[in-house]
Formats: sequence, C-alpha cells, structure tokens
Amino acid sequence: MISAHVRTRWVLALLGALWFTPAALAAPVDFTLPGLDGVTHKLSDYRGQWVVVNYWATWCPPCREEIPQMERFSERNRGRAVVLGVDFEHIGTAQLKHFVKAHGIHYPILRMDPKPVTALGPVWGLPTTYIVDPKGKIVGHHTGPLTDRILEEFIQSVAQSAAQKAGVRAVKR
Repeated sequence: MISAHVRTRWVLALLGALWFTPAALAAPVDFTLPGLDGVTHKLSDYRGQWVVVNYWATWCPPCREEIPQMERFSERNRGRAVVLGVDFEHIGTAQLKHFVKAHGIHYPILRMDPKPVTALGPVWGLPTTYIVDPKGKIVGHHTGPLTDRILEEFIQSVAQSAAQKAGVRAVKR
C-alpha cells in the first residue's frame, strides 16, 4: 500500500511533467525545405511571426477539407502569421502545381519526403499541424483537421498567456 505522502508526490510529479512539456522548454526550431515556387524556405526566415506548419497530402480527404480553412487563416492574418503547407507525399511537381492551382492555395507549399519524425516532431497522421511562436518555439501541435477560428483562438490564448507571464516577471523585478 502506498502512503498518502508518496501518492501526493507522484501526482505532483506527473502534473509537472504534463505542464512543462519538452516542446515548451526547447530552443527555437528550424528546418529548410524546397518550395513548390522554386524558393528554399527556412522556418527561421519567419521569426517575428506566428507560423502554422501544416503537413498534408493531396490524397487525404481531411487535408482537402482543411485547405479552405488554412487559406482563410492565411489571408486574415497576413503579416502576423504565415501558413507553410508541407506536402507529405511522393507526387510529381506538375501534378502538385495543378492541385495547388485548382484548390486556390496561395500560401507557400513546401516539399519533403514523408517520414515519421520531422524537424518539428512526429507526423503520425494527416493532417498534422505544428504552431510555432514568433520566437521560433513550438507551442502546439494537432493531428486532424483544424479550422481558421480554432487556430486564431489558440494563438490568441498563447499570446495572452505569454504576455501575462511577462507582466508577472516584470512586476517581480
């Protein structure tokens, strides 16, 4: 039988592990990927903005459903946030360009060979989205489709939380 004191310590340790995730403590992340536009894109080139890195594929029905949401988010948050769509499949360039044009995608589309772990973390299903803050740190990830509103609310929540923490630090000084 475990004593109440030991059980309490285990619960506190578990809560601490959940609160302080490795992603929240990690240094800024970076990657370099070729774009469908012929430009090489570095994640660090977007420092100062929120970056939504969306791993997707043309054959993926939830990814196709999510494209208009990502496009709307990109348009409404231009200058504050950028969407980087990472095509996560083996597909010809001409075929991908046709798909992008036919679906009205205007945010950058990057290319990479599919692999289970990327520079940002695992991609266990599609779509998978990572959200990177303006300092280059991963602040969230999600597997499954997202809406523009969910993205905006999440970013606003993280930004407000960071501002409150900064305010608390400033008051303590």
